[in-house]
Amino acid sequence: MNTPSIHCRIFATSLVLLLSVMTVNANAGESEFGPPMPGTGQIEWPEADLSSRMMEGAHRFVERKIAEAGRDRAKYWKYDTSSREAYEQSLEANRERLKQIIGAVDNRAAPRMERFGDDAAPALVAQTGKYRILQVRWPVLPGVDAEGLLVEPSGTAIAHVVVLPDADQTPEQLLGLEPGLESERQFARRLAEAGIELVIPVLVSRRPLETDDPQLKNSAQSNREWIYRQAFHMGRHIIGYEVQKVSAAVDWFRARHGEDARIGVVGSAEGGLIAFYAAAIDRRIDAALVSGYFASRERVWAEPIYRNVWSLLQKFGDAEIASLVLPRHLVIEHSEVPEVAGQKGDWKTPDPGDVKSEFARIVQVAAFPAPSLITGAGGAAASAGSPESLRDFVKRLCGERPLELSQEIPGDSRRAFDTAARQRRTLRQLEENVQRLVRDSEQIRNRFFLLAAMPELAEQRWTTQKNLGVHPADEFSRAARSYRERFHREAMGRFDEAVLPASPRSRKILENEKWTAYDVVLDVWPEVFAWGVLVVPKGIPEGQRRPVVVCQHGRDGVPRDTIDVESSAYNHFAARLAEQGFVTFAPHNLYRGEDRYRWLCRKANTVQATLFSFIIAQHDQILRWLDTLPFVDGNRIAFYGLSYGGETAVRVPTILEKYCLSICSGDFNQWTTKVAATDQPFSFMRTIEWEMPYWNLGQTFDYAEMAYLMVPRPFMVERGHLDLVGRDPWVAHEYAKVAWLYAQLGIADRTRIEYFQGGHSIRGEGTFEFLHRHLEWPKPDAAAAPSSP
Repeated sequence: MNTPSIHCRIFATSLVLLLSVMTVNANAGESEFGPPMPGTGQIEWPEADLSSRMMEGAHRFVERKIAEAGRDRAKYWKYDTSSREAYEQSLEANRERLKQIIGAVDNRAAPRMERFGDDAAPALVAQTGKYRILQVRWPVLPGVDAEGLLVEPSGTAIAHVVVLPDADQTPEQLLGLEPGLESERQFARRLAEAGIELVIPVLVSRRPLETDDPQLKNSAQSNREWIYRQAFHMGRHIIGYEVQKVSAAVDWFRARHGEDARIGVVGSAEGGLIAFYAAAIDRRIDAALVSGYFASRERVWAEPIYRNVWSLLQKFGDAEIASLVLPRHLVIEHSEVPEVAGQKGDWKTPDPGDVKSEFARIVQVAAFPAPSLITGAGGAAASAGSPESLRDFVKRLCGERPLELSQEIPGDSRRAFDTAARQRRTLRQLEENVQRLVRDSEQIRNRFFLLAAMPELAEQRWTTQKNLGVHPADEFSRAARSYRERFHREAMGRFDEAVLPASPRSRKILENEKWTAYDVVLDVWPEVFAWGVLVVPKGIPEGQRRPVVVCQHGRDGVPRDTIDVESSAYNHFAARLAEQGFVTFAPHNLYRGEDRYRWLCRKANTVQATLFSFIIAQHDQILRWLDTLPFVDGNRIAFYGLSYGGETAVRVPTILEKYCLSICSGDFNQWTTKVAATDQPFSFMRTIEWEMPYWNLGQTFDYAEMAYLMVPRPFMVERGHLDLVGRDPWVAHEYAKVAWLYAQLGIADRTRIEYFQGGHSIRGEGTFEFLHRHLEWPKPDAAAAPSSP
């Protein structure tokens, strides 16, 4: 009868003993850490928490920056409401900025509307007593046509409107030619029956990319993401391409009907986004109806990846974009949208209060027509293209018109029309346009950098050093300063935030007969710190200042990887260099945790920043702190990184001139090809790395141009022939430009590439010699066997 209570007591006693043992073991683990370095405080956090703490702090920081951007946005908007012309002129710079960041920057083709078809799919698709529907396409950019339907009224058109379906709708559905929308939601048919001429383009769908390639399929890309990824790196965007299609239709309306033609745009859901941006950018559009796309954009980073627009939130919320439509007519409809999930971001019908509060932020100008907000009953979401919103839009555009639907539903005369094939054509043309930019990018970058910075050097006209045939390196370095600043602010991104005092904390983590290693934590910003492992050789004479090599791990790594003999890719290079007398420091970079760091980059993009905006600031603080150590020579601090650490080697030292030398291992590449080419086996277009595109980098800085920013400092590349991060021809081609420049500047001995028969790893032979030579530190007589901690 007492057995259960005895068992309970035994269990309780055992649990207490177990917890006591666990506590002792945990304390023993913490007690393995030694005291802090002299002049530093004690790190209190467990070592296992440091990486995740850094990531969480960075997320909190960027979310604060997004909130600040919303509060500070007004400083970019100086509305002159004295007249319509003055108002539009006062906003022109912001309109141009919006065009740039959505990539709507290319000159369009001459306006033309082509009717096309064959016996199976004739150009005349359908005809009713009030209008006829034609299959059409119109040129937009070289190799890019818009394709869709033209609706011509039987009589004289009272207005001309571009109608944009959602990305997963077809133009046919909006007219009742194809099932999928009940008649009340066929708003294009309602406009057609009112006597309005319509052009209805196809948008790129958000359906999964069609492919039989297992790797590409595993990247889980939609059609829209496929275009977004490659275009973003080239300074273009899926949004910009589709806005250009709208403007090309407006070009044709104007060419056909003259400057007095009344032109409008209507869009639903994804089409609402395109209609909204097109009306903001193209002042020839007299009225816009934006259905299902208007709300606060502070969480745009959580929407599908193809909505990612570089620096958007610095100047633009939806209210600010609406102000670019004014003083023209704007109708906002809070309507239901299709729920989108699993597109590296989600989207659903916004909260009515969110829509209402954003609408209230639109600038109010008494002399201009006030925008209107249409909702369903009780402020709930309406059905897209409701009669109420269409009536308001049509009244503003061309006066009141009856908008009742007749019973005459058009029938499609095409026997063999394939909407999927039309979608593939749409996708292929945009891809080919971007890939042309990729192929031409080298010459574009040459014009951007070399020809602009030093034309006599780029054109190989020597006028100064007659005997040597070289150009002074210091002149090139001075000319490159503005490019370094542009690379920092516009490519990598820079947070305008005061750096905190470092307040260094440390603890001893490893020690052997040759060196001692410490965890070091430094404050950077209130939410952000830098962390790394400092390895100090033993026996440094008092007063001696040693060179430092900053040893950078790659993706998903931690600082200890660089000293761990079990981590074969790194070949414990930080420990080996310490055994050769260098002080080494292995920082932790934020590219750990897979999608967690990708989402950090997404958030940062909205305020003109990237992952490297954090990393550069952390390294800057690390350099300042290293310079304070009594055994460090602050003029001899070098950088050496593998993989993502090699990517860091051409981004951080190029900006932070305190680094006197940089070595890029396992990463140097033709970066534009690597990121944006769709026909290459090692391209990031085929992988899960959706954070790799950097806005417009393909047109401005590839690895050669980044390396140019190292001049006159030494720069080296380490490359394994079997490294699948790239191909030898890519690496050799890109590095040849660097070697050529260093030679023309008379500093050919300051750059080198070493190939070895191996894969994605640190070799540590020629690179070590490079470090010894340029850091002026003697090599040991014989390399000692590495010591284990």
